[in-house]
Amino acid sequence: MSDLYAGAVQELGAVFKKIDDAAVDKAVAMIASARAITVYGCGRERLQLLGLAMRLFHMGRPVAVVGDVTTPPAGPGTLFIATVGPGQLATAEALLKIAREAGATTMVLTAQPQGRACKLADFVLTIPAQTMADDQGANAKSVLPMGSLFEGALFILFEVMVLKLKTVMNIGVEDMRARHTNLE
Repeated sequence: MSDLYAGAVQELGAVFKKIDDAAVDKAVAMIASARAITVYGCGRERLQLLGLAMRLFHMGRPVAVVGDVTTPPAGPGTLFIATVGPGQLATAEALLKIAREAGATTMVLTAQPQGRACKLADFVLTIPAQTMADDQGANAKSVLPMGSLFEGALFILFEVMVLKLKTVMNIGVEDMRARHTNLE
């Protein structure tokens, strides 16, 4: 394995040595008990959330992605999940306010728990990874550019959350496969 691969894998491993697994379990419990789930993220964070939304759908969870024309209104019983790696993004903050005012429960996944968006969340799950908020100067420590460490960590985190959800909700792989599209 070249030094670049080894460095990236080592950094991702370091993120998960520092993550609060009890907080991950709380996020999983919130997803399992939600009447409906709506997710929002920008850029590459959005791409990771799309993967989570797909797996939640495969698990039979009612899930929607902000921006899709079939996204239902948020309200009581809805869990609104936003990824806001750098801690503040105006669009995410506006949507968090709307969701809260409609009675939804809000969750923010971030590397910057002191950010503005976190003040709008009922629950904050911190992923201790570099984002674009700290990718320059003395703060830049990752071999990966910009927010790639955070985005890569989201992928791994979401896969582990799906494994935990399978156990909590007693869902088998065959149940999930039965919901996989046949239109590919």
